[in-house]
Amino acid sequence: MEIYLTALQGIWENSGFVGLTWKNLAMLAISFTLLYLAIRKGFEPLLLLPIAFGCLLANLPLSGILDAPSANNLHGGFLYWVSRGIQYELYPIIIFMGIGALTDFGPLLANPITFLLGAAAQLGVFIAVFGAMAWGFTINQAAGIGIIGGADGPTAIYLASKLSPELLGAVAVAAYSYMSLVPLIQPPVIKLLTTKEDRAIKMDQLRPVTKLERVLFPIVSTVICGLILPACAPLVGLLMFGNLLRESGCTERLSQAAQNEILNMATIFLGLSVGSTMAGDTFLTTNTVKIIVLGGVAFIFSTAGGLALGQLFKKMSGGKINPTIGAAGVSAVPMAARVVQKVVQKENPSSFLLMHAMGPNVAGVIGTAVAAGAMLTLLTK
Repeated sequence: MEIYLTALQGIWENSGFVGLTWKNLAMLAISFTLLYLAIRKGFEPLLLLPIAFGCLLANLPLSGILDAPSANNLHGGFLYWVSRGIQYELYPIIIFMGIGALTDFGPLLANPITFLLGAAAQLGVFIAVFGAMAWGFTINQAAGIGIIGGADGPTAIYLASKLSPELLGAVAVAAYSYMSLVPLIQPPVIKLLTTKEDRAIKMDQLRPVTKLERVLFPIVSTVICGLILPACAPLVGLLMFGNLLRESGCTERLSQAAQNEILNMATIFLGLSVGSTMAGDTFLTTNTVKIIVLGGVAFIFSTAGGLALGQLFKKMSGGKINPTIGAAGVSAVPMAARVVQKVVQKENPSSFLLMHAMGPNVAGVIGTAVAAGAMLTLLTK
């Protein structure tokens, strides 16, 4: 009997219950909440679910899953090695390749002026940067927080991992949470900054885009962006490479792989890696609350920036451009464009702006990557 009691005592002393703290319990509760939002509510489940489960694993004491190699553990833990994919920039860039393979830049090429709407929708990024600095964050941390306003999760993770890795978990959760809330956040901002008459404007059908334009666009964009802002070459370059696989017409197998197997694998490992940074000691801080607040501010101002330029385009075109398409300049593709379509159809059921809204929507992806490249250029010299 004594042997069994001793064995049970040994099991207890080496169990995770011994090392469990209130912070671990709080983070497990957060993990369960994120899992609920992903599974039950459909909030960006493809990445939010892996992030939530990575958070769960990171807060199980004594599991060793995050341990670095040592004399007692030569190989290290699984998530320690998986998270190297963020440290060495692999997962966000691979995901950008997949996004490029999934993206149709035709609406943007058919109406190139919408490039500017994607740029205007980066307003919230820089508003949040200044707000974060005023709230006590360093310039590097502020840049990592501000990029949340671009509504591009992989870019936010990429920039935060390079400039403020200590904030990576909070930035990633805020970015994907706000992306999932696009249908709730954007409509009130659109209605506030446009009139019923604005939202009812019908736009002419877009012109056809030639295959030559589609093939040249990713090549030319990579060269121009890479020469002007070399720091954005990894993001923009792989985005355009993925798109070239799609548009070239001779690499269907590679395009399908980039869109499916490769993208899915990178998404799983990226989510687990981000979740592994959400240990209680680093996540449960006042900075996390500040980041969530600043992310919301950034998102609202990004939407407002696109709408403001959209109003200018409406006046310059003599009322032919519906200013609401500016709200799609945030790079939550294609959700922001669908929100615009839904809002305008309430005012004019015969108005179909989805393809017009996709122009600034995909421009926002490029704009956010360029904004990240500009910050890296200025802050990593």
